[in-house]
Amino acid sequence: MVQSLDYLKETASQTAGPYVHIGLIPNQAGFDIFENNFTNLLADENTRGERIIIEGRVIDGTGTPLRDALLEIWQANADGRYNHELDRQNSGKIDEDFRGWGRTGTDFDTAVYRFETIKPGVVSGRNGKDMAPHINFWIVARGINIGLNTRMYFADEQDSNAADPVLNLIEQKTRRKTLIADRDDSGPIPVYRFDIILQGDGETVFFDI
Repeated sequence: MVQSLDYLKETASQTAGPYVHIGLIPNQAGFDIFENNFTNLLADENTRGERIIIEGRVIDGTGTPLRDALLEIWQANADGRYNHELDRQNSGKIDEDFRGWGRTGTDFDTAVYRFETIKPGVVSGRNGKDMAPHINFWIVARGINIGLNTRMYFADEQDSNAADPVLNLIEQKTRRKTLIADRDDSGPIPVYRFDIILQGDGETVFFDI
């Protein structure tokens, strides 16, 4: 006797917005519900390394900046070490004053996001291949069913970028520039500008993780 199989119906998917701010960055939405809030401030006066600011916009396929996107970043410290037990590199030191993770949203008025952090160091990658200084991004917003993962590299690290194993995986060399942030030294703290384009001309390279 052949037994029939009963298949469960797939649960309907839903995008992360438009109320993602209330649960994840309530302060920005005007709610004071957590004693300790995750913020866009990753470094303080005790953190080792060069203080920097990262600013940019998340732009959709029509060229419109999104005013309700949420972004998270995680990165190595100035010595290229992640403050995590799974980072077992022999080089560099853990910085107890740098967690290396932050969260923010694009501004409701200007659509600009901003992180205050430090510039990461070179990270020892797999098979002994060093990775250029970089910052990992995760982006969600209305219309995005699954969070998008990408990286930001630094325009003033040309030699390291040229040898980076991840950048070199991108076959279309012209698309590599979508991951490079330009540096602005006009203010007291260097600012790296990094726009994330979701679709269309100049679409940012995203990674499957």
